[in-house]
Amino acid sequence: MPGVEELLTLEQAQALVLERAQPLAAEPVPLEHAAGRVLAETATALVDLPPFPSSAMDGYALRSADTPGTLPVAARIAAGSPAGRPLEAGEAMGISTGGVVPDGADAVIQHEVVVENDNAITISECVAPGANIRPVGRDVVAGGAVVPAGTRLGAAQIGALAAAGVAEVTCGRRPRAAVLTTGSELRAPGTPLEPGEVYEANGVMLAAQLEAEGAVVTRLAAVADDEAEHRGAIEQGLEHDVLVTSGGVSVGPHDLVRRVEAELGVEELFWRVAVRPGKPVSFGVRGPTLVFGLPGNPVSSLVGCELFVRPALRALQGAADPGPLFAVGRLAVPVARNAGRDDLMRARSTVTDDGVLLEPVGGQESHMIVRAAEADAIVLVPRGEGELAAGATVRYLAL
Repeated sequence: MPGVEELLTLEQAQALVLERAQPLAAEPVPLEHAAGRVLAETATALVDLPPFPSSAMDGYALRSADTPGTLPVAARIAAGSPAGRPLEAGEAMGISTGGVVPDGADAVIQHEVVVENDNAITISECVAPGANIRPVGRDVVAGGAVVPAGTRLGAAQIGALAAAGVAEVTCGRRPRAAVLTTGSELRAPGTPLEPGEVYEANGVMLAAQLEAEGAVVTRLAAVADDEAEHRGAIEQGLEHDVLVTSGGVSVGPHDLVRRVEAELGVEELFWRVAVRPGKPVSFGVRGPTLVFGLPGNPVSSLVGCELFVRPALRALQGAADPGPLFAVGRLAVPVARNAGRDDLMRARSTVTDDGVLLEPVGGQESHMIVRAAEADAIVLVPRGEGELAAGATVRYLAL
């Protein structure tokens, strides 16, 4: 591990977190409750899709060899109501989109290109074999993969699974996470403030971030800078899969979190990372519990959660790519670099013809959470000398 004056790089710290964030046990989940969950096992189709040769449009099923020509319409096939017999040579059958193409037919011609008169249709050109027919299993065959393991299920995946006959999927268990804020100065929003007090914002903010990542969150009551209060709350938090604290991780006389955690058996794997804001972030483990200590400044907590906690939650659920999930954009203005630390700048994004343009918001100090609320992106400005020019390519996290 680095010495006291040597900081871990962002990449080193993220790697240490993900090494310890092993997938939790899997559980069956009804499909209707699986949105946002991560598949622990690849889900396979129960049926061929389509399960029968079906018409791609409203029209007429026929034999391509009978075209061009005039054919009597022998039957009308609605979706869900197959024809009662095969198609004979020299005839056609009306068919709806999704209807079962009858045996004997090898093409469907759309309504718009035929002339229908007195229950017969006239086709002026040859129709190619297979035209406008969806063959059996074209989308997926029975037993074929529908959604691979490690995928977080969204609307498209839910729809695909339902269409393939899947009623239940196997997903990683949702992590149980506890959030604890510390500091004698904290008061609940809506109550009067006395001199030296501030409203507690980090708890609800962090809970929102963790819940957005699928965690089942318990918000512990904020604790004053008192060792006994810290001990009781941290002991409670360590009963969860993940404990996230905010405040008390620096070196001041009232920063008690790391010392109390060590006394309770937490093995600290790192403290302090070469990032700004959020340098004094800590990470440790006690048994299977992941323990994150985020700084008390609100923006530092926000950024630290995005960089370390949310990827860990994805990994616990078995995500194939836990992240952080950086996208690529371009700077709207020049940005100075920090020689010793990676900067995480809050920015507004604009979609242009040339990609995403990122403009830092005013007020980048780590206590300016209201200014951060203007942002929808966190831009990674790698440490180094000089500045990045306007138009430079950068990576960013969407907020």
